[in-house]
Formats: sequence, structure tokens, C-alpha cells
Amino acid sequence: MGKIEDLQVINGEGYQLGRLEKVVAAARANSVWPLPFATSCCGIEYMATMGSNYDLARFGMERMSFSPRQADLLIVAGTISKKLGPILKQVYEQMAEPKWVLSVGACASSGGIFDTYSVLQGIDRVIPVDVYVPGCPPRPEQIIDGIMKIHDMVRNEPLRRRYSDEYKSLLNKYEIEGNAE
Repeated sequence: MGKIEDLQVINGEGYQLGRLEKVVAAARANSVWPLPFATSCCGIEYMATMGSNYDLARFGMERMSFSPRQADLLIVAGTISKKLGPILKQVYEQMAEPKWVLSVGACASSGGIFDTYSVLQGIDRVIPVDVYVPGCPPRPEQIIDGIMKIHDMVRNEPLRRRYSDEYKSLLNKYEIEGNAE
């Protein structure tokens, strides 16, 4: 969670001042709307993070979004076949900026034990990934750690990064139309 000290806030009687960029970043980090794209056993572990034992809602993520246009965090959990790759890319493209991607488990990150003709050897071949969560399947604590890393990225990302030439070249590398303009 964001700390008040991180916001560099000046308090006074009847007012509070802070940098707009820091306040917006803190609001974004504490209101991430994830879209779970779960295909196998890693999806079951992700579901466990939503249960009462781990309660992902305490991180501002209690609203699951099953529409890409209403999500800003794509959580890919499980094996992605090569036929599913273009669909995953389309889901990513339909998400509005700013957006982040969490790759959960060995299969989503590197193809896992399935080194076959039909399994995509990592989702980073079709979409950019921000955080990888290792494991087969990873424990809910590992998934929460990955989500906390995403929150740190969101909190510390400059508001204009998505308009930079570096970000546009990353999208070009994946042949993704930039909707940040």
C-alpha cells in the first residue's frame, strides 16, 4: 500500500497540497481492476488469492473485470496455446491505457514443461509483460507478491511514460497499435 510520506503531502488547516502526479499514481495503484485470463492450474491458485484466506480485495482489487475495456491489469495464468496467442493479443489491445500484464506460472512465462509444437513458449512473444510470477503452479503468496510489484510499478510510473518514444517502440516491436495517443 502507498504511504502518505511517499505522496510528499503538505498539510495545513483546511487544505492539503501534493504533487498531482504522485496523487494520481497512488489512486491508480490502489484501484487496479484485473482481468483474469486463466487457462489451467495457475488459474485455480489465482482463485485462491480471491478467497477469504488471502483476500486480494484488501489491495483494492476486489472488482474482477471480465471485459478488457474495463480492466487495466491483465493476469495471464496458465498454458497458452499458439492458437490462443492472437486472442490474448487482441484482449491486450482492447484494454485502455495505462495497462499492465502479470504473467503467472511457468507455462505463461516460458511454456513450462510443455515444450511442444502447440504451446506458446512464453506470452512475451505476443504481448509485453511487466511482472513474471514463477512456479508450477505458484502459491497465492507468490501471486500476491507479483501484484504488489505491479502496484509499485503503477505508483512509480510517470504519467507521461506511455507517450514516450521508448514505449511506442515497444508497442511497435509487438506489432501493437498504440492507443496512448
